[in-house]
Amino acid sequence: MPNKGNEGDKKRRVIKINLSWFYILLLVGLGWMLLGNRSPQPVKVEWAQVKQMIREGDIKEIHFVRNDYKGAITLRPERAAKYADLFPQGQLPPKSPQFTFLVSASFNAEQEFETLNAELPAESQVKIVMENDSKNWMQWLEWLIWPLLLILMWVWMFRGMNRMSGGPGGSGGGPGGIFNVGKSTGKLANKKDVKVTFKDVAGLYGAKEEVMEIVDFLKNPSKYTALGGKIPKGALLVGPPGTGKTLLAKAVAGEANVPFFSISGSDFVEMFVGVGASRVRDLFAQAKEKAPCIVFIDEIDAVGRARGKNVGWSSNDERENTLNQLLTEMDGFGTNSGVIVLAATNRADILDKALMRAGRFDRQIHVDLPELNERKEIFQVHMRGLRVAPDFDLDAMAKHTPGFSGADIANLCNEAALTAARRGKNIIDTQDFMDSVDRIVGGIERKSSTIMTAAEKRTTAYHEAGHAVVGWLLPNADPVFKVSLIPRGQALGLTWSLPAERKILPKSYMLDEMCSLMGGRAAEEMVNGEPASGALNDLERITRIAYGMVQYYGMSEAVGELSFYDSTGARGYDFNKPYSEKTAELMDKEVKKLVDDVHARTLKLLKENFNKFTQVAELLLEKEVIFSDDLERILGPKAGSNKETTESNE
Repeated sequence: MPNKGNEGDKKRRVIKINLSWFYILLLVGLGWMLLGNRSPQPVKVEWAQVKQMIREGDIKEIHFVRNDYKGAITLRPERAAKYADLFPQGQLPPKSPQFTFLVSASFNAEQEFETLNAELPAESQVKIVMENDSKNWMQWLEWLIWPLLLILMWVWMFRGMNRMSGGPGGSGGGPGGIFNVGKSTGKLANKKDVKVTFKDVAGLYGAKEEVMEIVDFLKNPSKYTALGGKIPKGALLVGPPGTGKTLLAKAVAGEANVPFFSISGSDFVEMFVGVGASRVRDLFAQAKEKAPCIVFIDEIDAVGRARGKNVGWSSNDERENTLNQLLTEMDGFGTNSGVIVLAATNRADILDKALMRAGRFDRQIHVDLPELNERKEIFQVHMRGLRVAPDFDLDAMAKHTPGFSGADIANLCNEAALTAARRGKNIIDTQDFMDSVDRIVGGIERKSSTIMTAAEKRTTAYHEAGHAVVGWLLPNADPVFKVSLIPRGQALGLTWSLPAERKILPKSYMLDEMCSLMGGRAAEEMVNGEPASGALNDLERITRIAYGMVQYYGMSEAVGELSFYDSTGARGYDFNKPYSEKTAELMDKEVKKLVDDVHARTLKLLKENFNKFTQVAELLLEKEVIFSDDLERILGPKAGSNKETTESNE
């Protein structure tokens, strides 16, 4: 027996009607009624002309409305062509009447028409129809249709703006559309939708611990307040792009048992004056109602840029008003207890000092590029859903990707899967990962045989061999891992090195790196007798390192231990340099001398090892891709490798 109670619990089928189509059809119908009949309309004539037409026997019938003082004339068919010139394009209306006329209120219709008909013979007399006409619905409609059209267009327009501004059915936050443009667009995170936890955040040891502590503040406040401590008001996540700042915020949303509002810094900036400050007020008003809670502002530099340093903006622009309101809400005259502000940026140097001070952002959490062990953990996270070969060497891959951020590693794992699928493999092996690294770093491989001539290929081979030989023979240069003659991206050849993860760069290391970069230019001069344009990127990097040594790191005896580096960004818009023209000339001379010494040292090293250098270049021409094993077989062990082994053992 069926359960009748279940029948009442069945979900009703909801049919959604899109009223926009109704408005469109209504407008089309009204437009057709007004504009659909394109035939000529009756022509208005004067009463004197009407009398002349009656006397000439051209009129068949006159329909006269007494209370409207208006008459309509129907011509005799045989006389209609006589008046064709009075109509547009000489075309008479297909339906009667053809003419209309108006008279004054003192017009005596019966007497006038009777007098005129008396002058005519019986067969030429005009049929007169007179009546009192109440306004018909079409006449009323003509008066009402345009106001109705305007009202409907107004409603339709604001319904569309309501959807775009976040109203019902739109993609934004709260309802209200254009009338609530000052409302916050921050989204309250739904715990069912946010499934990221701290277990999904690999690496980031120090940063993750500090963020987890903030979550613990909210879960167990008495643990800290019992000793008289206060919960921090804000934390700023600072780091390069792709290092996991937003991922950490998602983990906080997934772990914290408190409301979590998320918004982008650019959401405060609008074309309307005062909207940004209004949205800040509304956001914090909502947050205070749900306190304790967390407010996350992503890319806060969009609104938190230092005041007075906005290029192209006045000192009192909308962005600065929004920042002033944000400063007041975070730590102003009023209390803001129970609301923790979490923000992320990769441009902390341009943020306003008032925003960075303690009491607003009590903590700055630096999210740096992952180190070796952190990269291993990140690889393990992103390889969970991949079918990787059992012999995949995770340690080697982590060493092969120095400088990769978490986003880069995620992209690398996905690219390796696509590469393996493109090759028709069932599993992803180490070679797929290696090729994906090459594609990400150097660009897609260009296999066309018309890219280089034979002479250009030979020059490129010796150029890359110069990089490899100099880098291999200098003890402080990064070890060369791979040399390729296959064009990738904009490069005709590439030399891959595996840089050590250094925090401090000694002067000897920087000089050896400059020599390694100069190896390509020196090789071209030795082989061809003249330089070529292929060393453009190398010379750019050499110049940048040289100026850094002289201007920033105090590595020039002539200039001394001076640094003109501006870590605060306060001089970013100054037109005056912090040094004199004489000092600038001295620094230019020191940079020129430094680069000349590097060039001479590189040439000397290649000349002393010319035979080995030639063997490397010819092997590269033959195989197109050579590895460190090939270099070690020709040049011997990497210079400085024994020293590094001894230091690591100590």
